[in-house]
Amino acid sequence: MAAESYDAVVRAARAVVAGAERPVTLGIRDGRIVTLDADATPDVVLADDEVLLPGLVDTHVHVNEPGRTEWEGFDSATRAAAAGGVTTIVDMPLNSIPPTTTVTGLRAKQDAALGRVHVDVGFWGGAVPGNLADLGPLHDAGVLGFKCFLLPSGVEEFPPLDAAALRAAMGELASFDALLIAHAEDGTEIAAEPPHGRDYASFLGSRPPKAETVAIERVVAAARATGARAHIVHVSGADALPAVRAARAEGVRLTVETCPHYLSFAAEEIRDGATELKCCPPIRDAANRELLWEALVAGDIDLVVTDHSPCTPELKRLDSGDFGDAWGGIASLQLGLPVVWTEARSRGVGLPEVARWMCEAPAELVGLTHKGRLAPGCDADLCVLAPDETFTVDPAALHHRNPVSAYAGRTLTGTVRQAWLRGRPVDPDGDTPAGRLLRRGLRRMGER
Repeated sequence: MAAESYDAVVRAARAVVAGAERPVTLGIRDGRIVTLDADATPDVVLADDEVLLPGLVDTHVHVNEPGRTEWEGFDSATRAAAAGGVTTIVDMPLNSIPPTTTVTGLRAKQDAALGRVHVDVGFWGGAVPGNLADLGPLHDAGVLGFKCFLLPSGVEEFPPLDAAALRAAMGELASFDALLIAHAEDGTEIAAEPPHGRDYASFLGSRPPKAETVAIERVVAAARATGARAHIVHVSGADALPAVRAARAEGVRLTVETCPHYLSFAAEEIRDGATELKCCPPIRDAANRELLWEALVAGDIDLVVTDHSPCTPELKRLDSGDFGDAWGGIASLQLGLPVVWTEARSRGVGLPEVARWMCEAPAELVGLTHKGRLAPGCDADLCVLAPDETFTVDPAALHHRNPVSAYAGRTLTGTVRQAWLRGRPVDPDGDTPAGRLLRRGLRRMGER
């Protein structure tokens, strides 16, 4: 192919391709990768200390707009994503008002996002009591799957499913082979009232690992009975993994994820009053963390996504440090890759594995197979990483709407120097959002 047939040519001495590192000279045309070995003069040559990765795909992001835009919004969230090398996010159906439990709710999200996103954005639908008839229309409207809770979600407009409603929802989703993703904690195993005070150990004890195990077994039973596909979000406890292995061994279609905070922090290190580290399920001890790493390397955990769940500083109760009152969620969309890479390299795990967990596997989960890989035919979504460069996290320097970070003051290894979206560099500080809204089965949505 003649050099002039490319819109851009990017050369990297190190790139992650098909699970290994190799040199590439990407030929890009019409926003897609045409070849990995272009015979052309490059427009961009990566520095010797840089590695080219696929753009990250984060399928667990709470944008919160419309309705709680003071917590986060499409503009700020997607700027943070681009700064962190994330070129595709999938927005969760709750914490916004209205939630994405009807087509009307989905349209409200799309209207809020259209023309304001700096990376590509897809949407989850929600499965809640009373919306069984809405699941098919939401699927037809292009959501990438359906989220449910098995205990109160923390916001009244997104209530949980009981066992019968879970079975009914999964039966309906199985009829059109849609994916159900579940916040798997069982409310009967959790303290009826969260313990108040600054003691992290008390909060941790109120949400034991058994709550996850029991809930995962409920999801597995419903998936087994209906044949539906199921995915467990933010697994924090290694105690649940035997149930996952057993379900897969018998043919249940089940995948699981974990998050950067479960792979980096440990309960023993969390000081009392550090409510910036409150999340649900909670961060457990160091031994559990190492078991999560073992499961990730072994393939028992499929992917790593952030569960970016921001709020205003006031809701984190940073003044009182009361774990009972504080909002449970960790904002980390911009930091996911360096957090995971810092921990991975310390355990002898390489960038190809990290790219599998944070690029390819999340894209596969939601059917965006043209994302998350450096391969001909895929979108030219790129992440330029300096894997040996360190930096110290300053919350005020992040693009998240609110300057609250569990990683404040932490030194991380791996600086994202540039993200490319469909063959063009993304400027997180720029004024020309180039992101598109995605839907199931299509590369992008048109203007409705």
